[in-house]
Amino acid sequence: MRGRDEDTGEFLSPSRSAQRRAALDVLALGERLVALTPAQLGNLPIPEQLLTPIRETQRIPSHGARKRQLAFLAKQMRQLDAEALDAIRDAMSTDSETARRETAVMHRAEALREALLGIDGDAALTELLARYPHADRQKLRQLVRNCREEQTKNKPPRAYRELYRLLREMLAQET
Repeated sequence: MRGRDEDTGEFLSPSRSAQRRAALDVLALGERLVALTPAQLGNLPIPEQLLTPIRETQRIPSHGARKRQLAFLAKQMRQLDAEALDAIRDAMSTDSETARRETAVMHRAEALREALLGIDGDAALTELLARYPHADRQKLRQLVRNCREEQTKNKPPRAYRELYRLLREMLAQET
């Protein structure tokens, strides 16, 4: 029972609704952790005692058993102090910032590829080479030429994809 302080009239502990919201928040964090790859988990400040239940949950395919294991994982996580959970949340939010940067690089590479293959492709190529002097001029020109040829002959977009990969690598080196 919660009870009130007789002098001030304030509640002595959080309400049951607040406790439930906090427990559901920890459960959602556990679900997000289980969805990560082992490499991503290695980048997070997760205590060693949580890694075993996370790995166990990841390998369970059955819905009911997985749900029970997630509840167990959440229970283990609630036993940690708030600072440890906040550190995990902060690390995961920087991961989302990294994902946003990668998405921005991807969109810029797609836009560059479309500009290179557009009407003003030669001007875009000249501008790109001026901006990235370390780029392989011959390979870029060859890929643009091959992309245009693929489009006119309705061939599979092999050079189109290769051009995208090359542009994405160039942009990723910049950031």
